[in-house]
Amino acid sequence: MTATPHPDAAGRPPGSVRPDGPVLDCDIAVIGSGMGGATLAYALRGTGARILVVERGDHLPREWQNWSAPAVFTAGRYRNAEPWYDAGTGRFFSPGVHYYVGGNTKVFGATLPRFREADFGPLEHAEGVSRGWPFPYGALEPHYARAERLYRVHGTRAADPTDPWRSGDYPWPAVPHEPPVAALAEALRAQGLTPYALPTGVDLRHGGTCLRCATCDGFPCLVGAKSDADLCALRPALAAGNVSLLTRATAARLVTGAAGRRVNEALVRYGSGELRVRADRFVLACGAVNTAALLLRSEPGASVPTSPVRTTGLANRSGQVGRNYMVHNSTFLVAVDPRRPNDVVFQKTLGVNDWYLADGARGPLGNVQALGKLRAPSAGGLWPRAPRPLLAAATRRSADLYLTSEDLPVPENRVTVGSGGRVEVHWRPVNLPPHRELVRRAVRMMRRAGYPLVFTRRMGIAVNSHQCGTAAACDDPADGVVDAGCKAHGLDNLWIADSSWFPSSAAVNPALTIAANALRIAPGVAGTAVP
Repeated sequence: MTATPHPDAAGRPPGSVRPDGPVLDCDIAVIGSGMGGATLAYALRGTGARILVVERGDHLPREWQNWSAPAVFTAGRYRNAEPWYDAGTGRFFSPGVHYYVGGNTKVFGATLPRFREADFGPLEHAEGVSRGWPFPYGALEPHYARAERLYRVHGTRAADPTDPWRSGDYPWPAVPHEPPVAALAEALRAQGLTPYALPTGVDLRHGGTCLRCATCDGFPCLVGAKSDADLCALRPALAAGNVSLLTRATAARLVTGAAGRRVNEALVRYGSGELRVRADRFVLACGAVNTAALLLRSEPGASVPTSPVRTTGLANRSGQVGRNYMVHNSTFLVAVDPRRPNDVVFQKTLGVNDWYLADGARGPLGNVQALGKLRAPSAGGLWPRAPRPLLAAATRRSADLYLTSEDLPVPENRVTVGSGGRVEVHWRPVNLPPHRELVRRAVRMMRRAGYPLVFTRRMGIAVNSHQCGTAAACDDPADGVVDAGCKAHGLDNLWIADSSWFPSSAAVNPALTIAANALRIAPGVAGTAVP
């Protein structure tokens, strides 16, 4: 590798490099440092291979604004993604993604559930069938267990009635409810429901740094207590000595040899010029939208672009690259009792999955989970026209929930690359009737729990941190982009490690499944898998 170590600075771990010339050589290039890329680098750290992680962003700074709601939500201090184009409305929007070392996990809510066992098979919904996965839950279970240890997941075994089987307990006990959340849980049990403690990735171990503060969900963590991919996976990988990190470097295109069977290099925008990253093996972990866009900007056997608009792309013999884009159908719910304040601090500990699986003719409905406590600055993004004093008064007396239902894969929902290389998203919600029923039941649930005023707001195209499906895994090369090991069909040395490969979206947070799968595919990427 032709590079020099980057001088250490506050918040910058050892292992960062600065190129000395126009070419960087390594054995394995991992493009993207979010949950998939960072976990894969961690899994490969003991192989002896020279691993280079390429990240378009930089380290998110540790500063007092990390915990400032006006800075995070009102000013959007850490939102740094370029606008994407909504092909349905013809307008640009600001996507819910963050370009930093660690990706979106730097600001996620740290809820780390496993997918349900039923999520791995074909599952019939009101408006279609979610595709089955090319391997069962049992193939991922041991890697789920490893990922839970790596990401410090706290939970209670079998508390959730839909929990899949486990080979062992959670590594650490569940984060206990604060009194207002415990009271809500009791009110839900009185309705015959089964609330449970959300599996949560924070450092509440003995001597841990978590303060159980009010600035976790949606905020960067100033004390490093949130189990993000940067702190839990990438930094230990960098400390191993064979893993390096290149920041502020955006992969623009992959270049193959003349036969189109192997990726030879990635062309990377770095500074004011172009850098060539050469490797024996490449792994894409840019997020479902950007991974698809990178593939669509690339061509088998081509060394120069032939058109400003990509219609074919790399690993796309099936024509499925960019298609079947999914995000959860999601709604914010704010339940207010004007008679009593809610003095909770760390609210995001409660989940309800009683309606997750099949429910007669309506099919599966989805997941209900507590949000980090909303305050006026964060609620202002949901109801921008509401007077700020009114939002402040309401959120001092509210319990706040997030409702998610499964989005279904349809070819028309897709990512394309348009004029000038812009990212274009074609998306219409699918499977909305079950989501509306989930919202109706959650509203009734909260009113029965003593909250007479309930407000809801369904999220649209910009709330896409749970994106997946644009390079789906399928053993049949005619119907998918990668195989069960997440290696691209028709290419000898390209893998995908983010959520692009998901055949279906399930209805719970995807981060732990991304991490577990990165651990699962690591031997194949390293060339040490048993045939």
